Amino acid sequence: MSHPKYPHLFEPIKFGSMTLPNRVIMGSMHTGLEEERGGIEKLARFYEERAKGGVGLIVTGGISPNREGALGPGGARMQSFRQAKKHRIVTDSVHEANAKIFMQILHGGRYSYHPWNVAPSAIKAPINRFKPRALNSWGIRRTIKSFVRSAVLAKEAGYDGVEIMGSEGYLINQFIVSSTNKRTDEYGGAFKNRIRFPIEIIEGIRETLGNDFGIMYRLSMLDLVDSGSSWDEVVELAQRVELAGADAINTGIGWHEARIPTIATLVPRGGFTFVTKKLMGSVKIPLITSNRLNTPEACESAIAEGHADMVSMARPFLADPVFINKAAQEKSHFINTCIGCNQACLDHIFQRKVASCLVNPRASHEDTWPLKARTKTPKSIAVVGAGPAGLSASTELARLGNNVSLFEQNEKIGGQFNLAKSIPGKEEFNETLRYFTHLLEALEIDVRLNTRATLEDLNSFDLVVVASGVQPRKWNIQGVKDSSRVHSYTEVLSGPLNLGKNVAIIGAGGIGFDVAEFLLHEESSDNFFDEWGIDRDIADRGGLKSPTLVKPIRNITMFQRSEEKVGGRLGKTTGWIHRNGLKRRGVVMKNGISYSKLEGNVLYFEERGQAKSAEFDDIVVCIGQEAFHPLKEELEQAGKKVYTIGGAHNASGLDAERAILEGLQLAYSLDEWRA
Repeated sequence: MSHPKYPHLFEPIKFGSMTLPNRVIMGSMHTGLEEERGGIEKLARFYEERAKGGVGLIVTGGISPNREGALGPGGARMQSFRQAKKHRIVTDSVHEANAKIFMQILHGGRYSYHPWNVAPSAIKAPINRFKPRALNSWGIRRTIKSFVRSAVLAKEAGYDGVEIMGSEGYLINQFIVSSTNKRTDEYGGAFKNRIRFPIEIIEGIRETLGNDFGIMYRLSMLDLVDSGSSWDEVVELAQRVELAGADAINTGIGWHEARIPTIATLVPRGGFTFVTKKLMGSVKIPLITSNRLNTPEACESAIAEGHADMVSMARPFLADPVFINKAAQEKSHFINTCIGCNQACLDHIFQRKVASCLVNPRASHEDTWPLKARTKTPKSIAVVGAGPAGLSASTELARLGNNVSLFEQNEKIGGQFNLAKSIPGKEEFNETLRYFTHLLEALEIDVRLNTRATLEDLNSFDLVVVASGVQPRKWNIQGVKDSSRVHSYTEVLSGPLNLGKNVAIIGAGGIGFDVAEFLLHEESSDNFFDEWGIDRDIADRGGLKSPTLVKPIRNITMFQRSEEKVGGRLGKTTGWIHRNGLKRRGVVMKNGISYSKLEGNVLYFEERGQAKSAEFDDIVVCIGQEAFHPLKEELEQAGKKVYTIGGAHNASGLDAERAILEGLQLAYSLDEWRA
């Protein structure tokens, strides 16, 4: 029976020897649980929740077929029966929830971060300190056998199939592209030789395991690096992959060393589905599209408009494990949407921490904060402040069974979210506010907007949670106090404020970068593909073209006290995007600055000990935040039980990730609860 709202999304599809109930798969994403002590049990719980949430097919994070291919020392491998046995808890949990699960086999090649890494040629990756050893002919045959044996062990572990990772610049991709494959033997030179490696892997798995075991191949359709694959080569490889025995082809976009955003928030929703669409009709097996598809509507459009047969999403299932069931029940307004920030997922992985989610800190910690838990002693609780921390605390406290009232002095919920959503590329925060708005209503939370809470308002509650947030830190140098040219970041982002052409930004942290993006934004210049040099016609190798230079509407200079790289503390996986984007628009970035005074429109400062001055029309102060909790002391003096979270607790280094996490942690820490 066709689904009334998403008819294509919920149409079953034949996938090799199996039939899947819908057209969405949970794509591969490393969580860090794979290597954590006791992590395999947590991983089973993690995948089980997604399977129960309606996902028909799950693909695990990358598992290496041998020691050389592991992404780092101690990286996850499937190389022995002992390892296969440990994975049984994962596959059994998913199968009990009536879903299928594939194991992704990933060999890092020159991306493997250890001294025993290997590659088709001894060419060091720009993102790795370790130079690889070139595989000899025996080493290649041994590696192919490692892939096949890993697939055999995956079947032994209960997996329904494997995904062969042939994209993102990992080992297989390195064989395919001539710039990383300088071999002169049967695995190098002509394209037909360079693709022998992946084809022999697929053929080996199919021959060994037969037709009842699933094989999906992740093909790099758009390398986004110089000398990458041509489109004709992509088509030829896809056809050879099909002939070799693959059941489906998944879309890979961009090598990890590419200097082009592929999954960050500023990438348009479904922005890369055009690549998969271009391949449609070239093969008969299902084609799966990916990257920045985070709503049922985006997935439905991609399939309905013929861009792909299926859709792969990874991070959206971190944000909401019940994504599919909510869409099926036409409750998509209750989906906790992935905002593409990377802060708690990919950035955590790069810090060797377990991946989670900014908007859903439960991800990878399902047993720590069970969703079905209930408090043993319900209380009447007031939460003051409806920013990220207050929204998180109030909804979690209510979900546990407490009676919650939420006080907000402004006319709408959101706090700092309302500033963030005005930043170009951060519009997805609107989705988070939509989610919380519906959740507050569903949990019957007493929301009191336009209400500045007083001691009298709060007297009747058992306890009070103060989540009143932050206020901008003041800039105290001579001449600032009485200047009409100096503005706080909240004044600028709240708007409307007509600033001049020459603007100084004091402070180059996350807020400073956001303000710069805001001040340089022009609706007419919004063309992600042209500005980043992505050729949607894929006329040249790798799909690159010369970026379009956008004439900035303002001249901006960013000042930073520290002598470290400007923006160096931004997110590991997104900081380079912000720095490159602003530099392209002519933003001048200065570090090692000390400020002297402001006279009229002239700022006097020292740059690494040298006295300098510059003239600006306006100055925006982004030097951090201070805690804002005017009620805390008053409540404590009155004998009330008070808790502070978010900026009201500690403004230093505050971001939405920490604020939402603290709200969740507080709710579960107040008293005993039962699962």
